[in-house]
Amino acid sequence: MDLGLNSKRALVFGAGSGLGKAVALALAEEGATVVAAGRSLEKLNQTVAEIKDFGGTAFALEWDLLNLSEIPGKMSQATSALQGNVEILFNNGGGPPPSSVQGQPPHAWENQFNNLVMPVIAITDAVLPAMKEAHWGRIITNASSGVVVPIPNLAMSNTLRSALVGWNKSLAKEVASNGITVNMVLPGRIATERTRFLDATKATKQNVPVEEIERLSRASIPVGRYGKTSEYGDVVAFLGSEKSSYVTGSMIRIDGGAIPSI
Repeated sequence: MDLGLNSKRALVFGAGSGLGKAVALALAEEGATVVAAGRSLEKLNQTVAEIKDFGGTAFALEWDLLNLSEIPGKMSQATSALQGNVEILFNNGGGPPPSSVQGQPPHAWENQFNNLVMPVIAITDAVLPAMKEAHWGRIITNASSGVVVPIPNLAMSNTLRSALVGWNKSLAKEVASNGITVNMVLPGRIATERTRFLDATKATKQNVPVEEIERLSRASIPVGRYGKTSEYGDVVAFLGSEKSSYVTGSMIRIDGGAIPSI
């Protein structure tokens, strides 16, 4: 199937590793030109090198999402590299540290809101005018299965990512007539550094080997394993494509069936 991504222009955050890198690779494999953005230029250059190895086109752009004042300048660099406006945006930032709901100081909540929520809103606002003018665009935001079924000891992530659920649905309705789709993806247990860190943290807390945590996690997933980053990237590539034009305002689960709710 031709996803219609050839020569489309994409901006992918967190592209130096994990889920963001998988998305950058998947879009580039389908012919999109990709700006791989993130904090580690070394890792971003590795992603770009892998894309170029299979004949794709990509550029690395060091970008700290926490500095909102940099958005206009960085966006100008991105569009210059792409030789045109961003048509596909993949919002993706790091998750907060494990925490309970109770006893967190107000400044911790405020800091994580500024880390998780504000960059997504601000970056999206920056690309929307050109998408509206072109009457075509794809906004895809990475969240977590915790917005459907809260994950124990990830209270800040559960809470603040849920704010983006309301934003996603509201924005989708506002821009649908402009030919722009707005969707969220909810990864379950995908094999990434973040997942390994959370497993190790849980193992330490429970004083058990990390292999036992992984075994129990796999047992809770109907397909019986952690997901591959490439499987995640392929779903996002579809959502960024021409073929997904009637999918908007949705939350797509990429979890191997692990989320227990309907």
